[in-house]
Amino acid sequence: MNIKSVICMMGLSAALMGCEGGLPEANPVNCSGRGMEKSLAEFKNDEAGRQAFLDQCSALSAEN
Repeated sequence: MNIKSVICMMGLSAALMGCEGGLPEANPVNCSGRGMEKSLAEFKNDEAGRQAFLDQCSALSAEN
């Protein structure tokens, strides 16, 4: 393996690791069905954040 491949793999790994974590955002996928179930599990210790997420999902539903 050459040095360019190693550097490329390290860069991609760092980019993918940066995608993890954080709270889910309200969008049509996260606000329905299995997406809602997974999203709400992320808010298990943050009741205010959970309620804000549900309010945003309600606002999305009202727009459609």
